[in-house]
Amino acid sequence: MLQKRQYIEPNILEIAIMEMCRLRKEDSFFLVDVVKWIYPQHWHYFLKDAERAMMELYRSGKIIVLENDYAIVSDLESISLYRIKAIVKTS
Repeated sequence: MLQKRQYIEPNILEIAIMEMCRLRKEDSFFLVDVVKWIYPQHWHYFLKDAERAMMELYRSGKIIVLENDYAIVSDLESISLYRIKAIVKTS
């Protein structure tokens, strides 16, 4: 039985998004910044995968998605226009 080959680790993009959140601290960033950081030459092939990873993190409450510096609370449409920011944890 042939197995489907996976060319990227299933959660590598989620890990990369969270790492970018850690590096940027309270600054927001575009999703494409993460994809270009990991796949500098062929980043455009991974945008849909990155969108799915971002939406998973958004739905699980790990990141905030911003439009014009305001948090989005509904479903997202044109993902490339939005910025990502880590949720600040308060102790």
